[in-house]
Amino acid sequence: MLELRRFTPARVGLERAGNAIGTRELLAFQLAHARARDAVHGPFDTGALATEIEAAGMQTLAVASAARDRPEYLRRPDLGRRLDGASRRAVGETGGPWDVVFVVADGLSPLAVQTQAAALLRAVAERLDRAEWRIGPVAIASQGRVALGDEIGEAMGAALTVMLIGERPGLSAADSMGVYLTWSPRAGRTDAERNCISNIRAEGLSTGAACELLVFLMRESRRRCLSGVALKAGAAPGIIREP
Repeated sequence: MLELRRFTPARVGLERAGNAIGTRELLAFQLAHARARDAVHGPFDTGALATEIEAAGMQTLAVASAARDRPEYLRRPDLGRRLDGASRRAVGETGGPWDVVFVVADGLSPLAVQTQAAALLRAVAERLDRAEWRIGPVAIASQGRVALGDEIGEAMGAALTVMLIGERPGLSAADSMGVYLTWSPRAGRTDAERNCISNIRAEGLSTGAACELLVFLMRESRRRCLSGVALKAGAAPGIIREP
């Protein structure tokens, strides 16, 4: 078991004291649980994030879901999938159509996107030919769920929506970011119609590897006019290889 622990942060091979786990392991569990709770309830500084993204040469637009605050967002996932009235009007005035619209949402870990979203967007923008890709303003969404990107993309006239969102914290990762790609976004799209890149963080999938995979999926999605289960990342051997 001790040998196995060299390869994973998962709680395997724990020290024991009689019928209970050891004090060190108990305290580590409590710390991880506290970090996960802090990640869910942590602040989302949309202004600072907008400044970072705009420094990379991309316009931004602040929007919000129909969830009025964090407690309502956690109790009512459905509200996190819909824009509030003011945001719905704002996204409809962005001058589309666009080839791609990026959405950055706090999700269940504002910390994840606060620390990683701008770097990934910068890397992706550097890989895309601006003469071939018309990129819309980046929507920075507060109290957002994955499906919020469908309404945003549809309202902005996007052929493709790419949602960067904080993933549900686990007891070994509180800062994991996910990316969801949806071709022809519209309300009612299912998860089977999206592609997901998960576990983007320092100890997981690096920004460079995530960028490589995302750019591949974006190009293939536009070429084939689809996303989801029919679009396989495995079509490009070695695409997840660390740079």
